[in-house]
Amino acid sequence: MLFWCAWFFTVASLYGRFRVMQLHPGSIRNHNKLVYEKFGRDKGADIPSPTEYVRSLRPLLSKYGNEPNFTFILFTLDESTYARELAPLAGHYPCLRLGPSWWFHDSPEGMLRFRQQTTETAGFYNTVGFNDDTRAFLSIPARHDVARRMDCAYLGTLVADNRLDENEAFELILDLTVNLVKKAYKL
Repeated sequence: MLFWCAWFFTVASLYGRFRVMQLHPGSIRNHNKLVYEKFGRDKGADIPSPTEYVRSLRPLLSKYGNEPNFTFILFTLDESTYARELAPLAGHYPCLRLGPSWWFHDSPEGMLRFRQQTTETAGFYNTVGFNDDTRAFLSIPARHDVARRMDCAYLGTLVADNRLDENEAFELILDLTVNLVKKAYKL
């Protein structure tokens, strides 16, 4: 993983600018050999796997974590790292943004767990809202609808608990659905 990150930065630094990089670790690809051999790649059962971030990303973040022209968007399939590793890293390094819950956790409960475990430490503005890179093109509107509903439910809870007022919630939902994605991907 770090080899490709180092290669990316070497090439980017040759051109004197940084853009956006995404990393999607934590999947053991094509786990079911029989299905893989019969149907091919991306059909053979990809299974989440534990992932370590703090030590693994330290060289990369030490070198580029404070670069003003760089955005590093990190996704995970390992929910156990949300509060322990990812939220503190995103809260500290200016370049780091947390991608939304995805794949196995791209569900109402998975989306709420993501918000509950990352927001207290990373805040909202160290995430990218909800984006989608699915190959299931027709599912995109439904997935975005679910993400908006779960973010509204989470914000509604904060309003009901008097930890956020309604005006702040309205501003935040616009940021979570549109503005953070545009900013993170420099659109």
